[in-house]
Amino acid sequence: MEESINYAQKYLEDLLSFFGLNVEVHVTREEDVIELSVPTSHLNGFLIGQHGETLRAIQYLVSSALRNQEMELVRVNVDIADYKKQRNDRLAEKAEGWARKVRDDKKEMALQPMNPSDRRVVHKAVGEFSGIATESHGVGRDRHIVLTPVKEDADEPDDVDEPEETTEEDKE
Repeated sequence: MEESINYAQKYLEDLLSFFGLNVEVHVTREEDVIELSVPTSHLNGFLIGQHGETLRAIQYLVSSALRNQEMELVRVNVDIADYKKQRNDRLAEKAEGWARKVRDDKKEMALQPMNPSDRRVVHKAVGEFSGIATESHGVGRDRHIVLTPVKEDADEPDDVDEPEETTEEDKE
């Protein structure tokens, strides 16, 4: 695992140096994901790209390089100048608002299609709300989340009105 982490860090630093950016990439590991954080620089906008497209491409390159080297860990998350962190925080806030609306209106809500990492953020944020279930629907670029209200008493068995059978052991 350490070999995967070191390789990913070195690969990203080499890739950034190709663009004239010589920085030390901060690396952490969260479960089975290598987290690579690039500090703020004059190239932030260029490296992030429009709507994070360049950032996702860089992340894909690092992940592909790990796969090609048959490394143990191949899931990678690259963040430049905390762009993803801030974006995920904003998305989580929106998700909480959507969850409140679904809970109050008691009507399901289908969200716009999202990439896998955005769907993960929404599932996690809404998962902290009681009374709301999330489920992904669709395939490819059309994959989206549907928020559904659930009965608050869903944990109770359906046969609450029926008396339980008593055994001889219960009577003692």
